[in-house]
Amino acid sequence: MSAATVSRSLNPLRRWSLLARFAGLPCVAQLLLLTQLAFNLGFYLVVPFLAVHLADDLAMAGWAIGVVLGVRTFSQQGLFVVGGALADRFGTRPVVLAGCAVRIAGFVVLAFAPTFPVVLVGAVLTGFAGALFSPAVEAALADEGTALERRGTITRAELFALFAICGELGAVAGPMLGAALLRVDFTLTCLVAAAAFTAILFGHYRLLPGIPARSSGEAAFAGWGEVLRNRAFLVFALGYSAYLVSYNQLYLALPVELQRATGGQWALGWMFALASVLIVVGQLPLAAWARRRLGAARALPLGFGLLATAFAAVSVSAPTEPPSGSFALAPAVALVTCLTFGQMLAVPVAQDLVARLAGERRLGSYFGFLSSTGGLAVLAGSAGVGAMLDRAYTPTPDAALPWVVMAILPTVGGVVLWLVARRTPPPAT
Repeated sequence: MSAATVSRSLNPLRRWSLLARFAGLPCVAQLLLLTQLAFNLGFYLVVPFLAVHLADDLAMAGWAIGVVLGVRTFSQQGLFVVGGALADRFGTRPVVLAGCAVRIAGFVVLAFAPTFPVVLVGAVLTGFAGALFSPAVEAALADEGTALERRGTITRAELFALFAICGELGAVAGPMLGAALLRVDFTLTCLVAAAAFTAILFGHYRLLPGIPARSSGEAAFAGWGEVLRNRAFLVFALGYSAYLVSYNQLYLALPVELQRATGGQWALGWMFALASVLIVVGQLPLAAWARRRLGAARALPLGFGLLATAFAAVSVSAPTEPPSGSFALAPAVALVTCLTFGQMLAVPVAQDLVARLAGERRLGSYFGFLSSTGGLAVLAGSAGVGAMLDRAYTPTPDAALPWVVMAILPTVGGVVLWLVARRTPPPAT
């Protein structure tokens, strides 16, 4: 009996169990999954509380805090393409190790930074570190997923789903631990995060194999030319950026809706907890169902349709006075639920499609370019959406406008990805 047959014969509950799937993976795949958990744990220990530290402990002005947070985001998301190209040129292992070392340095700088310029240096270091190791880890995971799918252990899309779950577990645990440590001192919080990344660094040094460079002997950024000549991928990246802009509205538009509905932000933490629970419980079975029953050409437009539905649901209620009691939260719950299910359905399938569009080559450059494109789209889209969201604080007819515009964006993105997916050959079986 083949490995694929054995996998299909397992009890569905076992197939979808996170622990069962994780335990059945080889050491390298487990390391990469735990890496994502540890990355997010260390990251969310510090970054959600950075603004509070800058305002309360260092008495920085609002503009300065905005500059620090904006530079940190751009130095990571905008430079992913650099990290991906370096991973293709030098291999994933040295780039991951370098990224861990840079983030350790960034957290140490933030721990003791007394002034705005020094804080800015720490923010750039922490951001650029993510630009180094994230595309490298995703490329290594795609390589590992290809090998495991050929052996019938797990599909690559399902491995990316496990990757998302592990990241979400870290994103949940990080802020909880960070909030506890912040009661003692922000310096301690940063040092604990630095210690976590030190452990990651040594773990990868000992366990991560030296995956050969994909473009050894070429210029470090030679892969960019190949990416820019791949028209199908460029169209895919533009369509996929609609997801990144849409999901970013959990941080930008959701607080506005909660303010309209309840007059405050007391429910914001519960909304993020809802998203995390949905991902941890539902990501793996939903990704498996999408991969086996739908395929990319149907899963992607369906997922993006759910993103559009999230904003359409709020647009219906935005012009009206909110009801009393817990019913006022219904549009926000619909927004979070549809966005989360749309993400769970579309993203693992999309990440698998990236590797196929890339011809299984230069995956670091491709994943890096995808993230950088999304980062620029979020930067531009958030500015435009933020300006329109001023209309959504009070229940007037104009309040529906920003939500309608946000619903149109993933609708168009879903159509674009559907066109790309239906023209892309299916994975070999």
